[in-house]
Amino acid sequence: MDDRNYPVTRLDAASPLLLIIGAVISALGFVLAFTVAPLVHGASVTPELVGDELVANQLLFSQKIFYFHVPLAIASFIALVFTAFYGIRFLMTRNADYDTKAKTSTEVSLVFIMCTMAMGVPWTRFEWGVWWSWEPRLTTYLILMLLVIAYFVLRAAIADTDRKAVFASVFGIIVFIDAPLCFAITRIIPNSTHPVVFRTDSGLPPDMLIPFLICMLGILIVAFALYRLRLSQVRTAAEIEAIKLSFEQERGGLS
Repeated sequence: MDDRNYPVTRLDAASPLLLIIGAVISALGFVLAFTVAPLVHGASVTPELVGDELVANQLLFSQKIFYFHVPLAIASFIALVFTAFYGIRFLMTRNADYDTKAKTSTEVSLVFIMCTMAMGVPWTRFEWGVWWSWEPRLTTYLILMLLVIAYFVLRAAIADTDRKAVFASVFGIIVFIDAPLCFAITRIIPNSTHPVVFRTDSGLPPDMLIPFLICMLGILIVAFALYRLRLSQVRTAAEIEAIKLSFEQERGGLS
């Protein structure tokens, strides 16, 4: 059982600083993406004919979205790993703190899923001339987003705390199953829409890979900091509720 007594750790105290550091590193990576990384297919800033297509500045900008779009998606996958892990831990121990951690991880994942989708829409529009394409990666990621939203709908629909935690833990594990499918779908069903970034033959040249890795590092730090900040907030709220309940019970006993 959860005793609602959470000591403040060094990670909790350092979370605001980590958030700033992650934001600075992400900004640095994005600046490098615009100043160091080459443009798509070697095109210049001035619109020119690339293959049989006239590449405009909008298309060149959409290529730069990649440096945030992919790390955001990876961060959402990693957060779901912890959703499943803490869900399993809760089912094994029935410790409510693991359910709190699973819920917080899923909240962070949803934030990054929404950001990934928001950045993917203009990319799709500028790259392929449509607002949406039912290709494998987009479809599986859309399903993932709907499953994560359904996770919170499920939690809101169940009043009993214990049953809510059990059902949410099981469903969180099911949600996680779609994450590796989203990551691997372009390897299972190859297509030109979403090229494979991480591969053995170095899919990106160094002048593109380094800004990408810097962006990914910064975004992962931001994700971790947001998780710790949110977890600390939820725990503090739980402690306050426990103190209020104890106070009301004492008042009831005195009366």
